[in-house]
Amino acid sequence: MGKGSTPQKLSLTGSVALGTGVMIGAGIFALVGQVAELAGGWVPWAFFAGAVVVAFSSYSYIRYSAANPSSGGIAMLLKAAYGPGVVAGSFSLFMYVSMILAESLLGRTFATYLLRPFGLQGSVLWVPVLAVAAIAVAALVNLVGNRWVEGSATVTAAIKIIGIAVLAIAGILAAGVSSLGRLFTVADRTPPDQGWLGFLAGVTLCILAYKGFTTITNQGADLRNPERNIGRSIMIAIGLCTALYLLITVAVTGSLTVEQILGARDYALAEAALPTFGSWGVTLTVAIAVVATLSGLVASLFSVSKLYDMLRDMGQAPGLPGQEGHQSLYITAGLAMVMAAFFDLSQIASLGAILYLAMDIAIHVGVIRHLRRDIEAKVWIPWTAIVLDTAVLVPFVLIKAQSDPLTIVITVVVAAVITLAQWIVVRHRRRDGAPSQEASPQDHPH
Repeated sequence: MGKGSTPQKLSLTGSVALGTGVMIGAGIFALVGQVAELAGGWVPWAFFAGAVVVAFSSYSYIRYSAANPSSGGIAMLLKAAYGPGVVAGSFSLFMYVSMILAESLLGRTFATYLLRPFGLQGSVLWVPVLAVAAIAVAALVNLVGNRWVEGSATVTAAIKIIGIAVLAIAGILAAGVSSLGRLFTVADRTPPDQGWLGFLAGVTLCILAYKGFTTITNQGADLRNPERNIGRSIMIAIGLCTALYLLITVAVTGSLTVEQILGARDYALAEAALPTFGSWGVTLTVAIAVVATLSGLVASLFSVSKLYDMLRDMGQAPGLPGQEGHQSLYITAGLAMVMAAFFDLSQIASLGAILYLAMDIAIHVGVIRHLRRDIEAKVWIPWTAIVLDTAVLVPFVLIKAQSDPLTIVITVVVAAVITLAQWIVVRHRRRDGAPSQEASPQDHPH
């Protein structure tokens, strides 16, 4: 991948395309069914609430990235806030693992939709096989380099946005434009089984459909005029996705009952096209889903490899023996393949959401405690983000602990392994005489 020489700098359009490329991937195609399980017929509001949470969250990333544009946005932010020790390393790896989980979610969603026309969408063999193949293809595209990634991202983002908008608008027209009015009334909507607790838990999963915005912070070294464009790119990407998600969820909940959505929860958008458009509608949805997930994988592997490079340079993640080359890409793609092979969509989404929100809260705490003066942040915004993150994460963990305790156990084990590994790495660095203390805010040069 290019090291950001002048001709290879990303434009604002290219940056938005990469950001929306990661955001409009598995998020909307796989999550509608998962969210309906928790939020019932209130799915559109859950996606809107997710956008509100993410809008507040994005402030800390935008302020820091504008002041310190780099390829490792989040890792650098955590290091600046907490020093190069266990805390920064652990939460950086939480982010890295949640991004890999997002890639395995994309892979499995690609496979599920591609197999839908053949009635094999539940296949225990073919879903993981095709998911692994999709990740391998995306990794190959990334080996070709920066221009290819940006070029393909811009085209595929346009296909996704137009395709989903067409499906959504056609679905709304078929259900009657009055279905849009149902956004503002509870009358015809099935409430969540567990009331507001279920709704808030559903919002946690919706955040996964937006969290791709964080990959834009990794583009600093590759972006033209990053001080201005990182913030603009993030806000445009979140705004675009919110509009699309609202349209498509109104269309889906207009054409399917909650029971039907749950019955087809891993491929709800394809199922929603069936009553209105028949088999060609399913084919069109499958085609858009395939483009969306594959291009999402390409964009995500590009951004996540950048993050891994930064973590390795900071001594917080291991490299493979031998030449550096595309090491980070091989490691990232390899881990994503393993997760796609062994976890189902629901487990992947839950694990990714919990790790991501834990890291997000750590970011805001770091900004409030150590970085607010350096990056000229208004403290009430990250405080609001912490309150909102906690308000959705706690109900989600409570409900999951009852319905799917294994996923909570796996999450705790993953978090513990990451933290222990970081502790060992930091102790090893100390023994070798490298500075690794948790730094105070004064230690951070700006």
